[in-house]
Amino acid sequence: MKAVLCKTWGPPDALVVEDIPSPKPGKGQLLVSVKASGVNFPDVLLIQNKYQFKPDLPFSPGSEIAGVVRQVGEGVHGFMPGDRVMAHIRWGGYAEEVVVDEALVTPVPAGLDFTVAASFGLVYATAYHALKDRAGIKAGETLLVLGAAGGVGLAAVELGKLFGARVIACASSDEKLETCKRFGAEVTINYEREDLREALKNLGAAVDVALDPVGGKYSEPAVRAMAWNGRYLVVGFASGEIPKIALNLTLLKGCSIVGVFWGEFAKRELRPERGEPEGADGVAARQEDQAAGERKLSARSRRRRAQRHDEPQSSGKGRADYGLAVEGITAGIRSRSQRPAPTARDRWKRWGSNRCNRGSSNTRPRPARYRPAAERTPEDSRDRDKRTAHRL
Repeated sequence: MKAVLCKTWGPPDALVVEDIPSPKPGKGQLLVSVKASGVNFPDVLLIQNKYQFKPDLPFSPGSEIAGVVRQVGEGVHGFMPGDRVMAHIRWGGYAEEVVVDEALVTPVPAGLDFTVAASFGLVYATAYHALKDRAGIKAGETLLVLGAAGGVGLAAVELGKLFGARVIACASSDEKLETCKRFGAEVTINYEREDLREALKNLGAAVDVALDPVGGKYSEPAVRAMAWNGRYLVVGFASGEIPKIALNLTLLKGCSIVGVFWGEFAKRELRPERGEPEGADGVAARQEDQAAGERKLSARSRRRRAQRHDEPQSSGKGRADYGLAVEGITAGIRSRSQRPAPTARDRWKRWGSNRCNRGSSNTRPRPARYRPAAERTPEDSRDRDKRTAHRL
């Protein structure tokens, strides 16, 4: 098969096309015949040895593919030869065939061609993960997108609009900004022609969420425009410069600087039953599991509460049951706090019982502090003074 190979670190011009042996799928893997491959900024960094992952030379770049399953390895049950699939991998996609772990493969939706499928997953997954999982964006908030005409930036503009946010798109040319408007941007800023800090200040609205895949000189003005409790999302550094942010800005703004790394998120937080990234579906599934656990806990709490207080058991479900469990705990605390204060006789009974439990006699005269005030004598007061003086 033919493959684009990186044999020496350098720019895209250094890549070569050669014939290499076709790979064989192992256990839990699929052999995919590649029909389209996406081109992303991390691919450019990878071949220059500037990315966080460093493959051994030679290798084929390409982190996003779409194609048809040609062969499945042992233990693969979710796919079969002939299935249309898409996958996000670290490298190896610029080849006619590639081996992919089953957990990284997703069926291509009906009506979606291979070209779109190969350029859809990474940028939209990153943008969705950033806005929903990391920032928790809400309708009515203001979203600032730097590098808004790029892959992740344009996906963030479109998703932000769908989420009900007011989108401010920043790019380096008017042509790019026209594209951003078509995807849903309400306000646009050409930060090559305008001063970003002044432009954001003139808008008169603080930024709730800022998505930054660019870095460099544009990062600090974006942080300065943050609202209280704002979330500044660090996605990448396409400018080639990692910015140095004055941390006193986060203190004054009460804002958060949040890292976004979709690939590592997908690796660390895969759903065990399917091998899919959690995302919104995974969060919903986890919440349902928690609710089921709460229902079991609250059912036990209702039974105990009914046994203690002879109350009928509630037939409610979900969060209401959890509320009953909490109510039962707080009721017990309140009942203890409302008990009458112990009398001298109660204290004496407790003291005498403890002495009997230790095997000592409790026939000796009760200490003065355990006798009612009417039975105390002046000698008791002198003894107390002696004890106090001894402690001092």
